[in-house]
Amino acid sequence: MPLYQARVLVSLRPSVLDPAGEATRAAASRLGVTGLQTLRIGKAIELQLEAPDRATALSQLEHLSDRLLANPVIEDWQLEILDPAQGQQA
Repeated sequence: MPLYQARVLVSLRPSVLDPAGEATRAAASRLGVTGLQTLRIGKAIELQLEAPDRATALSQLEHLSDRLLANPVIEDWQLEILDPAQGQQA
């Protein structure tokens, strides 16, 4: 059975305040980094999934992302799935 590699990128919705991002932006300024207007922090989740085909893998990964990996009230997510045959993003 093919093994699919995927990455789920989770970020706060634009309307949600990001205190960790603001604190990091302020710290960057104290380090002498200038010109940094915004900084928002998210998370990247990398996983591997066995599935009979790409459509099944995609369906399961979307379900997992929407129900478990991200909070749909305050977060958005993007799914990147790699083609198992070529090991490249599909």
